[in-house]
Amino acid sequence: MTRLSVLDLAPISSGATARDALRNTVDLARRAEDAGYHRYWLAEHHLTPGVASSAPAVLIGAVAAATRRIRVGSGAVQLGHQTPLTVVEQFGTLDALHPGRIDLGLGRSGQRARELLTTPPDVPQPADPQPTDPPAPGARTVRGLLIPPPFSFAALAKHPLFALAGALLQQPGARTPDFAVQVDEIIALLAGRYRSDEGQEAHAQPGEGAEVELWVLGSSGGQSAQVAAERGLPFAANYHVSPATVLEAVEAYRDAFKPSRDYPEPHVMVSADVLVAPTEEEARRAGEPYGLWVRSIRSGGGAVRYPSPEEAYAHEWSEEDRALVADRVDTRFAGTPEKVVEGLRVLKEATGADELLVTTITHDHADRVRSQDLLAEAWADAGV
Repeated sequence: MTRLSVLDLAPISSGATARDALRNTVDLARRAEDAGYHRYWLAEHHLTPGVASSAPAVLIGAVAAATRRIRVGSGAVQLGHQTPLTVVEQFGTLDALHPGRIDLGLGRSGQRARELLTTPPDVPQPADPQPTDPPAPGARTVRGLLIPPPFSFAALAKHPLFALAGALLQQPGARTPDFAVQVDEIIALLAGRYRSDEGQEAHAQPGEGAEVELWVLGSSGGQSAQVAAERGLPFAANYHVSPATVLEAVEAYRDAFKPSRDYPEPHVMVSADVLVAPTEEEARRAGEPYGLWVRSIRSGGGAVRYPSPEEAYAHEWSEEDRALVADRVDTRFAGTPEKVVEGLRVLKEATGADELLVTTITHDHADRVRSQDLLAEAWADAGV
């Protein structure tokens, strides 16, 4: 059976606090372990009113301490504003405290945001997370999976909050090395074979020899997919972040894959937004705030505190608003257990995923717990 795992942003609901969100995360992780999920990953976001997962290494430690068996990791550490040594020491410490249970997922989203901010408009952009200029083609269905038109992040990256986050997350004058260089340094530090350009050895303690499982996360067939493939690392493709480019991401990764000691074959995990409820009506009500929440992200100010259904029903939508969130809303798997399991089966088969990573956000914590439990039970019964 294909393994299911959880991606958590520690969402803060309207009327709640970051303390409430973090307590809910620890509770949801315990319940995910009891329900049989394989991994519990924490995202990294900054200066976001409605998300409390700004320090994933700290939160991973809290979740790992509150659980016993489930793997716990990052989805993903943003290397745009951290050094390889810092990351290795953090996750080496986590591995020393919770041996054999820690995943280190790496991403270049922080680096990508700065590229969009600093590159002149007439200079071609890298392919990660996706092209920004070409006109969007219409939505299409590939092997039953909805592939919407691509969303352009170019305007989003020009919001003042992006520049401020970059300034606050990095020391003045600091320069972020190429993502591939950073990944290679992390691999070398973990393996105990790091050498500087001058030949000087460096040994991270804790960190060297840590049994962390290394992953690369990406949203397209750009650098992230290439780096993962060329080093024989597992790759997590983000259908929930960029559904338009998930197929090109997994295809590029598989085409460029080079076998490694741990992975003789490509290994892909694909993410999805999910909401499960006993009935379609309950799923619609609990899922009503999702579009409004995505709108707050796509507008550039960061995710708001997750609205209640009543707050969402009161919002007056414009056509521009609906177009802004359509790709995310249309590709969310929401409904009864049977409906969502069938949707995830299609996602698995269309992408060839070896694992699936689901993220569920609701205003009421009880709805998230219920969704997680219902999906685990239905997935096991279906034997997908």
